[in-house]
Parts: sequence; structure tokens; C-alpha cells
Amino acid sequence: MNVTRSGFARLFAAGAALVGAPVSVQAADAKSHRLAIHVDQNDPAIMNQALNNVTNVIQHYTESGAPIQIEVVAYGPGLNMLRDDTSPVKARLASMKASMPQLIFSACNVTKTAMEKAEGHPITIVPQARIVPSGVVRLTELQESGYAYVKP
Repeated sequence: MNVTRSGFARLFAAGAALVGAPVSVQAADAKSHRLAIHVDQNDPAIMNQALNNVTNVIQHYTESGAPIQIEVVAYGPGLNMLRDDTSPVKARLASMKASMPQLIFSACNVTKTAMEKAEGHPITIVPQARIVPSGVVRLTELQESGYAYVKP
């Protein structure tokens, strides 16, 4: 087969285009991922580890072109993570929620109600979080609907 330089260049370009095609098709057909992260300790190191996990997972799947949804569920002593008055990661929550629309923070109302009773005053949850009736029930529902589960 006699191929001129310009013919070889066209063949090379066509081959390169074909090699690149499956990558874009793969990204379009990428599997969707869902992750539930559980925080039940009033420990800034654990809270930061959970947020590091969120950042790393979102970065990984975003780079691979796969959709990801993450819900961080806090209850028991871990609710302090989402309390407006006690959260040691409050600024980080705001920053992450602003830049990661696929991230949800859920605060347990059972814990919130118990803390309010024990402390004798209403408790405000950070605006980036929503209140769910029960943290344990929410984690159960997420797992039953196919979410993977991580506890830092």
C-alpha cells in the first residue's frame, strides 16, 4: 500500500478520532453513583474526615465523567457538625455546599429535639442543611434505595 504523507496524516487523524470516540460515549453512559456518609461523633477530626471523603469522591467521579450524589447524615453527638452555634466546620460546610450541588447535609430532628430539651433553648441548624425526621431512618432509606454507605 502506497500512502503519501498527506494520506498518512488523514489516516492518522481519522484513527485518532475513532480512538477518542469511545471516551466521550463512555462519559455519556457513565454509571450514576450515590453515597451516604454517616457522622455521629462530636469530633472535628471525624467531621473533617467526612468532608474530605466528600471532596475526594466528588472530584474522582467528576473527573471520570460519572454523576455522583452524596448525602451526609448527622445525628447524636455528630449533630454538632450541623449546628449553627457549635459547628467547628461551619465555614467549610458553606463553601462545599456552594460549589457542590450534588451534596446534601441532613440533620436528625430526633437528636435536635433532645438537645433542645436538654439545653433549654431552640437549636438552629446551618442553612446548608435540611432537617430529616430521624438520622438513622434516613440512612436506612438511603441504603435501601441503593446508596453506598461510609462511616469515617
